[in-house]
Order: sequence, then structure tokens, then C-alpha cells
Amino acid sequence: MSAVEPGAVAEHHGIVVLGAGFGGIGLAIALRQAGFDDVVVLERAADLGGTWQANTYPGCACDVPSQLYSYSFAPNPDWSRTYGRQPEILDYLRRVATEHDVVRTIRLNTELTGARWDEADAVWRIDTSRGSLTADYFLSAAGIFAEAKYPDLPGLDSFTGTAFHSLHWDHDHDLTSERVAVIGTGASAVQFIPEIQPQVAALTVFQRSAPWIVPRMDRPTLGVERSLLRRLPLAQKAVRGTWYGLIESFGLVGFVDNRFRHPFEMLGRLQLLRQIRDPRLRRKATPDYVIGCKRAIFSDAYLPALDKDNVEVVTDGIAEVRPRSIVTRDGDEIEVDTIIYGTGFTPIPTAFERITGRDGRSIAELYYEEPQTYLGTAMAGFPNFFCTLGPFGAAGNQSAIFMLESQIAYIVDALSTLRARGARRVEVRRETQDAFVGEMERRSADTVWLTGGCQTYYTTADGRNAGLYPSWSFEYRRRTQRFDAESYEMSS
Repeated sequence: MSAVEPGAVAEHHGIVVLGAGFGGIGLAIALRQAGFDDVVVLERAADLGGTWQANTYPGCACDVPSQLYSYSFAPNPDWSRTYGRQPEILDYLRRVATEHDVVRTIRLNTELTGARWDEADAVWRIDTSRGSLTADYFLSAAGIFAEAKYPDLPGLDSFTGTAFHSLHWDHDHDLTSERVAVIGTGASAVQFIPEIQPQVAALTVFQRSAPWIVPRMDRPTLGVERSLLRRLPLAQKAVRGTWYGLIESFGLVGFVDNRFRHPFEMLGRLQLLRQIRDPRLRRKATPDYVIGCKRAIFSDAYLPALDKDNVEVVTDGIAEVRPRSIVTRDGDEIEVDTIIYGTGFTPIPTAFERITGRDGRSIAELYYEEPQTYLGTAMAGFPNFFCTLGPFGAAGNQSAIFMLESQIAYIVDALSTLRARGARRVEVRRETQDAFVGEMERRSADTVWLTGGCQTYYTTADGRNAGLYPSWSFEYRRRTQRFDAESYEMSS
């Protein structure tokens, strides 16, 4: 549906939230608890859950322990495993949204088609696939793992077999006894390759660079453990705190000094020695960059799957794709029936191409120009707008939920401050944002993400930090524990 016609009265709400994943649901709950009742959440999918309803590939699971990858205000003592799998995480989100009575605020099957700030009326004008509306405040909780990224390969469109991305898994297609090619070895591929390996006749893994694989040590939780956590909430907090400290320690390599990499790399090398017998394959599976330069992956099943007789790891690179085969740069032609893309996600949600600020430029345009926000939550030129996990609001060494909860608290405090002061318009000062971005760039100069010798979505095409917070997550929480009104321009 197009924008509201001149003279028409659009449906209006105080707050519109984009996305019903962990960020959007958390925002809706916190806003309701703070007394904001006029809240609508827009979700393009047919169900809530964000990335956890979208990704359904075999073996899909979280790479952060569930006791930490959950809301602090909604602890779950009944996780069935150390690391939650997709169905269980999605059930958890549904349950939390239901228990906090925010399901009724979510509009499913409602895709954002455009949003622009109207300076004259001081409102956001929002167009969706199901109609138009206006809002005093527009909050984006659109996920950064929402859009599939496909490789740019000659002849890709000529392939006549079955092809799909891990984000859009074809559950109707039977891989039994097929010759399957997997392109990419990111976190999703590391999870689904061990699941499909026993099923297929031949599995060819096209690897651009080997991932660092460290022990996962996943296991089912015991009934006695779950009973203990239910009866002793302090015990659950202790478990959560222990995992927090262990994961936070990855920052020693990320932004303190990469000489701390040695114990972490030792874990990865021991995993290789323990799980791959063939020295030639072990060399292929050995990373050639510093651990932490790109995302290290927890897995106990991936390397053994590569060592099976029906699996071949190809590192020569792809020259072209033909109707029923893939040709390597060395000239080898490998016949395949199905191609699965494990090539990850685009770093900027499509929705950000459709959200324009007061000067008519989109968030995506500005991000591609230079990663920029203030605290990962606000953007100069975008009044009455806040977001979660924006540039420099994500952490490479902590659970995304910890960062999300920091941002949610900050955003809700901002809106509460505006309400208390009777202000209707708020925008971060340009000089404040520039100073913050400058600080992030200075802090990033010696991080492993920029100096570790790899290419990743952690960095931009010109070699800058693409948006990771280059310091401790507890320091970030301190900075976001209250809304710093002095950093913003506010008016009524």
C-alpha cells in the first residue's frame, strides 16, 4: 500500500518498533513496564523470533550457552542442553512474549516498505505491506543476520540442480545419496555439515579460509541440575555469571593484546590434532590468521565430519559453476546435484535502505559511507529514532543479549526522560556522535579484527572496524546505564 493520501488521517501510535526478535520483544516488554502502552511491533515474518524463526537448517543452535543467551529478567532453569537449539530458543521467545503480554502488540506478516521523518509534523511516516501509519518515535530492532548473502560466481545462474541458502533451507528436498557442494565454512555451515554428512553420497566443502574451531563441550542438562536451578535462583545467576566471565575473556585477544591469543589458539590446535587423522586435511583445516580476527566457532562435530570418507575439502577456489558441476581454479570439475550456500549474511538489513532521516538519506547509505551511530543506539539526522546493535553497539566477546539489554534500558530511559520533561523531539548532537565514532576508530586501530590477517564482516571494505565495540561489555553497560540528555538536542 502506498503512503497516506493528502488529507487522509493515518493510524497513529506513540511508539513503533521494527522487528520481533530478541531486541523487539525485549523493547516491547521494557516499554510496557515503563508505562508506555501505545506500542506497535512490526514483523515481516509469519511468526515472532527474528533469526530464530528464520533459520531452520539442520543443527541450528546458538553458539553462546543458553544460561547467558536469554533475558536476565526471564531466566530459564529448564534448558535441555548447555547450548540451546533453534526450536527450544524459539519456544523460549514465544513463552516470554506471551507471559509478558506483548504478543498482542506484534503485527505479523507486516513488512516495512518505507519510513521517513517528517520534520514539519515531527512524526515518522511509515509505510508497510499492510498499510501506513505514523509514530512519535520509531525504534529499530531489525537483526543484523536477517538477509542471506550469496557468492558472486560466474555461471551461478546456469546451475540446473537444486540450490539454496542455509537461511532458506529447502526441507522438501531430500539430500539422501546426493552429491552435495557446500560453499562457505561460516558458523551456519559448521553446524549443518555434520548433520547432512551421513546422509549424502559425496560432500564437497568449498573453503575460502579455515575457521578457528574450539571445543564446544555441549551436553544435555541433568534433571537434578534443572531442579537445583529452579529452587535456587542464585545458583542460576552464578552459572550465568561464570559463562559471562569466560566469554568476556575473549576480549583479551580482541582488543587488549593479541599475544593473549596463544592459549585460545592452543585449544584450536589441540582440537585439530584430536579430531583429524589425515595430516593433509589437517593442514587445510588450519587457519592462517590470528584467532579472533574473525568469529571463532565452538564445535565438537565439524572437524570429525570433514575427516569422513565421503567428504572432500577444496581450497583451490571456484572458477565457474556449470549446469551440473563446479569447476575449481585449478581446472578440476566436480559433479554436484545440490549446492548449499553457507555464505552468511549481509551486514546491513534491507530495512535500513528504506529508512530515511531528515535530509532524505537512508541509514544504509550512511553506514556504507562510514559505520556511525552514538553508542550503537542513536544517529544524528534521525530525530526520535533509536536502534539496537547499531555500529559500535555489538560485541565480539559477549552475548548479544547482554548488549541488547544495555541498549533497551538506555532507550527506555531516554523516552522516559522525554516524557518527564514534556519534550517531543530528540536527536543526538552531531559533535557527540562524531566524537564517539572517532573514539571507536582510535580504539580499534590495534585490535585483532584489523590486524589479525583476515577478511570478515567485522571490517569494512576499506579495512575499518565495521561496528564492534572495541572494549569490555561491562564498560559499555556503564556508559549506557542512564540516558545522557546533555548529548542530545531536545525540544517540545
